Amino acid sequence: MNDLSWVCTVDRVSITEARPASAAASPGAAGRRSGFATLARLSEARWAGLALATFLVGGLLVLLGAPTWAWGPLLGLCYLAGGWEPALEGLRALRGRTLDVDLLMVVAALGAAAIGQVVDGALLIVIFATSGALEAWATARTEESVGGLLALAPTRARRLANDGGGNDGGGDDEGEDVAAEALGIGDVVLVRPGEAVAADGVVVAGAADVDQASITGEPLPVAKTCGSEVYAGTVASGGALRVRVVRPAPESVVARIAALVEEASQTKARTQLVVETIEQRYSVGVVAVTLAVFGVPLAFGSSLDAALLRAMTFMIVASPCAVVLATMPPLLAAVANAGRRGLLVRSAPVMERLGAVDAVVLDKTGTLTLGAPRVVSVTAADGDDDALLALAAAAEAPSEHPLGRAVVAAARVQGHAVAPVRGFVAEPGAGVRGRVDGRLIAVGRPDEALPDGLAAVVAHAEAAGHTVVVVTDLDAGRTLGAVALGDTLRGEAADVVAGLAARTAAPPVLATGDHPRAAAAIAADVGIEDVRAGLLPQDKAGVVDGLHAAGRTVAVVGDGVNDAPALAAGDVGVAMHGVELTVRAADVVVLDGGLRRLPWLLDLGRRARRTVRANLVIAAVLIAGLVTWDLVGHLPLALGVAGHEGSTILVALNGLRLLRGPRA
Repeated sequence: MNDLSWVCTVDRVSITEARPASAAASPGAAGRRSGFATLARLSEARWAGLALATFLVGGLLVLLGAPTWAWGPLLGLCYLAGGWEPALEGLRALRGRTLDVDLLMVVAALGAAAIGQVVDGALLIVIFATSGALEAWATARTEESVGGLLALAPTRARRLANDGGGNDGGGDDEGEDVAAEALGIGDVVLVRPGEAVAADGVVVAGAADVDQASITGEPLPVAKTCGSEVYAGTVASGGALRVRVVRPAPESVVARIAALVEEASQTKARTQLVVETIEQRYSVGVVAVTLAVFGVPLAFGSSLDAALLRAMTFMIVASPCAVVLATMPPLLAAVANAGRRGLLVRSAPVMERLGAVDAVVLDKTGTLTLGAPRVVSVTAADGDDDALLALAAAAEAPSEHPLGRAVVAAARVQGHAVAPVRGFVAEPGAGVRGRVDGRLIAVGRPDEALPDGLAAVVAHAEAAGHTVVVVTDLDAGRTLGAVALGDTLRGEAADVVAGLAARTAAPPVLATGDHPRAAAAIAADVGIEDVRAGLLPQDKAGVVDGLHAAGRTVAVVGDGVNDAPALAAGDVGVAMHGVELTVRAADVVVLDGGLRRLPWLLDLGRRARRTVRANLVIAAVLIAGLVTWDLVGHLPLALGVAGHEGSTILVALNGLRLLRGPRA
C-alpha cells in the first residue's frame, strides 16, 4: 500500500457537484475496433483482397472462354498481389540460410503456372494470401484485446493546486487542464462523475463508485473512498474524487499491461522452439522429397507435366504452415485474456508452464490475508506501553513491510512523536534495526529467550492467530516488550485454497515467516494442512526446491520482499501487486490484489496447453493424410491447396478462441 500519511477528507458538497465530462463517459469505445475494422487496416488483408478480386474476374473470363489477353493480366496481377510479400520474406530468409515455408508456396504456384495450371496456381496464391491475412488478423486481435487499454486513459487531466506537503488541492475545483503525460508523482487531480481517471493514484478526498472492469475484470463498480487505490482508465460514477498521483503515465497499470503483452508476443514457448527447430530440417526434407517425387516418375517415363504437378502438389501439402501456427496463437490469446482480467502474464512460456502447475505454495500476510495488519495489543516489560509503541514506530518508520507500516500508523493515530532513526537496516524475514535516541533498537520475530511474562503474552497472542514482534535494546541486551498485530483474512481465501487443491496433485502449502501457532490458526481457517512456518526468505525457496525434487511444477504466490527468492525459484511466480522487488521477480502480477481468479488462471493455462496439443495433432494428421493421398493416389492441386491452407486457418482460429474463455 502507498504512504497514506496525508490527511484524507470526504467533501461531498464541493466535489460531487462538479460538472460531469461526457467526453470520457464511454472510454471502452476508445481503442476498440470491430473485427472488420481490424482486418481492413492490415496490409496483408488489402493485398489478399486484391488477389481475390483479380482471381474471381480472371477465373470467370477463363470459364467463359475469353482470350488469354483478357484474363492473363488479371491472373498475373493476382500472382503479384498475393505473392510478392511472402516471396520477398522467403528470399530474405534464404539469404540468412534458412528455408521459409512461404517461399515454398510461391515456388509451387509458379511451378503450377509453368505447366499450364495457371488458374490452379492463382487459386493457391489466393488461398495462401487469405490464410496469411487471417493469421495477421488473429494476431492483431490478440494484441488489441489488451493493447487497446492504453486508449482508455484520458490524454488530459484537471490538476489541482498542491503545495507538496500533503495538501489535497483545497476547495479549488477548477485547477488547470494539463496533458496526462505531464502529471508527476504527488500531483493531485480532480476526477468528476463520468470521467476516467487520468493516472494511477490514491484517493485523498471524495467518494465514488469506480468501474475498473477494463483493468481488473471486476464486473461491478467498486466503492472508492479516502485511501483507496485507483487506476488510469477506470471510470468514476456517483461522485467525484481527488486523486494523488503515485505513478507517472509510462508506469501506469494500463501501460504496463500493454508492455507485458508486447513482451509476451516477442517470447517463444518451449513447444514453439521445438517446432521451429524441427521446421528447418523438415523444410529441407520437403524440398529433397519434392525433387524425388518429380525426378523418379520422370525417370520411369512419366510426362514432365504430370511429374511436375505431383511434385508441386506434394510441396504444398507437406509444408508445415499449420504446425508452425499451432503454438503461439493460443498462448498469446490466453495471455491477452488474462490481462483483461487483471492478471499480467509476462510471456508465452509462462502461460505454457501455468498449464503444467501441480503444486502451489502460498504466503500468508498480504496473500491469504489483506496485508493491512493493525496493532491489537502492546505489552512493555516496564509497563510503559506508549513509550514502547513510539520506540518501535521510530525503528520501523523507513520499513516497507506491512507489519512495520501498521506499527507506525498506530503510533501516529495515538499521537506519539516518531523519533528519527539512524543506520536503519532491514533484514527480510527477520526484522529491522536502527539507532533511536542513541540506542540500537531491533524489532523482529520473537525468539525462545524471552522473559517469562513476555513469553506468556506472545504465546497467547500467537494462539489467537496474531503476529507478534518484539522490541529489543541490542546495546543493553534486553527485551523491552512485544507488539501483537492482527490481519484480516481475505473473504475468498478458503474458496481459492479449495479451488487450487482441486486442480493440483499436491495439496497447497502455506510458507510463512510467521510463528507456527499464528500460521496454524490461519491455515485452519482456509483449509491448508501443509504448513511451513518461521521461515526466512531462503527457507521459502527451499520449500520450492523440495517440491521440485518430488517432481512437481510449482506456482508460488506472495507479495513481500521476503517472497522474492521463492517467486524466482518457482516455475511460476505470482505477485499480489506487492513491492517492486516482488513484482520484478514474478511471472504473473495480480493487479487488484485478489486471489479469486488464481484457480481460473490455472484453468486458462491448462486450456491453452490442451489447445496447443490439439492444434499439433490436427496439423500433423491433415499433413500426413494429404501427403499420403498425393503419393499413393492422385490428389488434385486445388484440393491439396484447400486442405493445406484450411488446416492453417483452422489452427489459427482455434487458438483465437482463448480470447474468450474459460469464464472467470
